[in-house]
Amino acid sequence: MEPVDIYSIFQAILETIEPGSRTLHPSHPPRNSIKLIQRCFTVSDEAVEKLSVLFSEQLLLAALDLIDRDCVVKYISPWGRSHFCVLGMTGSYTVFPSLHKSCLVPSFCTCPAFAYAVLISHSQITCKHVLATLIAQRLSKCVVREIGKEEFVSVLARQNPDI
Repeated sequence: MEPVDIYSIFQAILETIEPGSRTLHPSHPPRNSIKLIQRCFTVSDEAVEKLSVLFSEQLLLAALDLIDRDCVVKYISPWGRSHFCVLGMTGSYTVFPSLHKSCLVPSFCTCPAFAYAVLISHSQITCKHVLATLIAQRLSKCVVREIGKEEFVSVLARQNPDI
């Protein structure tokens, strides 16, 4: 199967995920990611099965943990531009959840795992930061912060120190 087909399937699965009324209770975690997904979100059995085929249990759990810990931040500038940042254990990563259709990959993350596993070795279709951002957007679980233009520039500069 070509990568474009996998991304289309992933997008179709994402569209079946809806916000649920339940929340994650880390003190009583389910034994596997499928139970965790069903407990936290309103997801059809078919969507859960498909997510399990596309992503490892470890990646799914890591992405859901980021969402549960409110690590997916959506900055909104005064002119309406959105910028996503995921707060990881070793740093903050900029996530571009939807790139132009002409790009080889539909999303991008500045983390080392994305560079290696997605772009170099092609062993995964995305990293936990992108997966968390896409699911959090779908569930309206991003931490939204409206910021001024000076603060927006500061956020971008912190994310991209080489600029």
